[in-house]
Amino acid sequence: MAENLTVARPYAEAAYKLAREADALGAWAKALERLAAVAGDAGVRDSLGDPRIETEKLSRAFIEAAGDLSTDQQNFVTVLAHNERLSLLPEIFTLFIGQKNAHEGVLDAVVSSAFPIDDATLARLVADLESRFGTRVHATVLIDPELIGGVKIAVGDEVIDASVRGKLAAMSAALKN
Repeated sequence: MAENLTVARPYAEAAYKLAREADALGAWAKALERLAAVAGDAGVRDSLGDPRIETEKLSRAFIEAAGDLSTDQQNFVTVLAHNERLSLLPEIFTLFIGQKNAHEGVLDAVVSSAFPIDDATLARLVADLESRFGTRVHATVLIDPELIGGVKIAVGDEVIDASVRGKLAAMSAALKN
């Protein structure tokens, strides 16, 4: 995965530069998200390694599957296809979003919860995170029943573990000492 990120980084930077120059960060983010979804499909991943499929046919299939793409976005897909890098689209998307969020002053937070979180609770949680980090926060909620209860929040390198499972692990560690 780290190698993929290293190889994907220059492509993500190129996409970000094109998006900034065209004042189209949002449109590029949506296009890359669709392209990453196409690349993430199991059947598509299998075909990416098939030497019998021509590069032009592969890039055209990606462009058609992703829907409405600008000329720059289509050219980007073609370059990725010619360089055999279409499989990196999920990593390119992730890196692009990181650059876009940094530019816009937004942090991504992954909120893992044992149970679904209602909109009002999520809004309060996001407000608390924005107050703590001093910037806007975009939260993604994942359901993880193994947490038993509570939440676990990852913002960048920082993890806030307020889950029952985390508390039980802390108690277990304390009792062993």
